[in-house]
Amino acid sequence: MRCLPGPCDGRRTHPRLVAMSTALLTDRYELTMIDASLESGRHARRSVFEVFARSLPGARRFGVVAGTGRLLELITEFRFREPELEWLRTNSVVDTATLDWLADYRFRGNIWGYQEGELYFPGSPILVVEGTFAEGVILETLILSVLNYDSAVASAAARMVSAASGRPVAEMGSRRTAERSAVAAARAAYIAGFGATSNLEAGRSWGIPTMGTAAHSFTLLHDSEEEAFRAQITAFGPGTTLLVDTYDVPKAVETAVRLAGPELGGVRIDSGDLPEVVAAVRAQLDRLGAPNAKITVTSDLNEYTIAALRAAPVDSYGVGTSVVTGSGFPASGMVYKLVAHLDDDGAWIPVAKKSSSKNSVAGRKFPIRSMHRGTAVAETIHVGAEPEFGIDGRPLLVPLVVEGEPDQRFLGPEGTELARAHRASVIQELPVSAFGLGEGDPAIPTHYV
Repeated sequence: MRCLPGPCDGRRTHPRLVAMSTALLTDRYELTMIDASLESGRHARRSVFEVFARSLPGARRFGVVAGTGRLLELITEFRFREPELEWLRTNSVVDTATLDWLADYRFRGNIWGYQEGELYFPGSPILVVEGTFAEGVILETLILSVLNYDSAVASAAARMVSAASGRPVAEMGSRRTAERSAVAAARAAYIAGFGATSNLEAGRSWGIPTMGTAAHSFTLLHDSEEEAFRAQITAFGPGTTLLVDTYDVPKAVETAVRLAGPELGGVRIDSGDLPEVVAAVRAQLDRLGAPNAKITVTSDLNEYTIAALRAAPVDSYGVGTSVVTGSGFPASGMVYKLVAHLDDDGAWIPVAKKSSSKNSVAGRKFPIRSMHRGTAVAETIHVGAEPEFGIDGRPLLVPLVVEGEPDQRFLGPEGTELARAHRASVIQELPVSAFGLGEGDPAIPTHYV
C-alpha cells in the first residue's frame, strides 16, 4: 500500500487512494474563515460539526445515506501541496500565516456517521465531525457536495427498486450528468439496490457489475435490421439482448427469434406505449417459441412509470436521466452546522443558528432507531449525553475516522458492497407505509430527548 501524498509517516491507506489533491474542491469562504480565526486565535478551539437535512426532498418518506465511502477517500486526499499553495498565494486568497497552516494540513480529528446505506429522516445527524474549528470547517463544502448528491441519487433509486417489486433495475444515466457525477451516481444507485450500471469507470473503481449491448445507431449502421442482429448474435451468442424498436417492433421480434432461436436471451424496448407494447411482445415471443427470452424496458423511466408497469410482463428495467438527477431532486438539502465547541475552561458549549426559518438544535447528538417488534417507530435523538442503548433501540452512529485515520472497511469496492448489504438489511425495518410514492410525512417521526 502507498503512503499518502507528502512525507511518508508510516501510516497505511487503502490502495485505491491516489496522489491527487482534493483541497481546492471547496468554497473560498472556508479558507477566509481560517484566515480570520487564526488572527483571533480561535482556530484551534475544539468543535463539533454536524450534517443533517431539515426535511426530505419532495415530501418523501425516507432517505438513503450514500457517498460516505467516497467521502472518506476524498478527505484523505485533502492536502495542500505546492501547486495548490502557489495558486492561493498568487491570487491572494489568504495570508502567509494561513498558507503555512494549510501546508501542514491533514484532518487529524474524528468522524462518526450513519453507516453508508443507512436510512435517514429529518434531523438525522448523519455525519458528526470533531476536531479543531479550522480542520473541521474547511471540509464543509467537500462533505456536502458528496453527501447531498450521492444521497439524493440513492434515495431516488431506492424508490425505483421498491416500485420494481423484485425485478432487476440497471443504471444507465452516464450521458445525462457530468462525467464524474456519473460514476458517483452509479455507485449510489448500486448501494440503493440497482443491480448493474452501464458505466465502465464505476465498474473499475467500485466493483459494480456492468451491462450493455447496443444502441439504435448499431442497427442504423447496417444495411438491414437482420444484418445488425446477425452481427450481434455472432459476436455475443444467442443469449444476447436485441434492441427491437428501431423500426417495426413485431417484425424485429420475429427476426430476433428466427436468428437466435429459442435460446434468445432477451429484447429491449425503448419507446412506445410500454404496457401495451410489452404485452404484445411477450405474447409474440411465447408464440414464436422463445418463452424464456426476457423483456427489458428503458425509455425515460422513473419510480412512477416503473410502478405503472407492475402488472406488465417486464423482466427488468434500465433507468437513466431520472436516477442520476435524483428523480427531480438532485440535492438532498443537507447542511453542515457547528453545534458545539469547548469554551476557555474546557467545557462543551452547545451552539445553534436561531433563524426562524433555518433554526437548528444545539449540542452533540446521539441518535438511535427506536424499534417495536422489529419495526422502526421513531428516530430518537439524544442531545448532549450518550444514552444507554436498550433492546428497543439501534444505535446509528459508527466510527468512520479515528484521529485522522479512516476505517478501511468502508473504502473501495468492499465498502461499497458493505453499504449495499446494509441498505438491504435496514430497509426491512420500515413500516409498509414508507413505500408509498405519493407525497407524505416521513415514515417515522424524529424526537429529540
